[in-house]
Amino acid sequence: MYERMLDKQNEPTIAEMTAYCGENGELFALLNEWLAQTYGTVQKTTFPYGNHYGWGIAHRKKQKLMCNIFAEKNAFTVMMRLSEKQFQSVYEQVQAYTREYIDNQYACGDGGWIHYRITCREHFDDIQKLLAVKCS
Repeated sequence: MYERMLDKQNEPTIAEMTAYCGENGELFALLNEWLAQTYGTVQKTTFPYGNHYGWGIAHRKKQKLMCNIFAEKNAFTVMMRLSEKQFQSVYEQVQAYTREYIDNQYACGDGGWIHYRITCREHFDDIQKLLAVKCS
């Protein structure tokens, strides 16, 4: 249902990734643009973690990874790590869908990783809150 772009031999353009996201392509483009303009992230198309992650866009500030955004069929997933304090700073401000991702994060030191799938505007609004905490 949410297949990723897994052909490692053919690097897609940003336009191709945006189109692949289908009905959520506009949100995919908006999130990438927002991160670059608001937080000065540098974007790089990447196939970072093996065959089941696929193509995505890495956002970095200086050398620090802020997030990876993976294009999916009619959706996209943001992979990011926050500290427990950062997660808790927005926990009460996000919807139940987002809280479930926070509650089930992949623990890593003080905090953890989430793979947050965006399929609508409400998810987009919540990932902006999480990324604002990460990038500030």
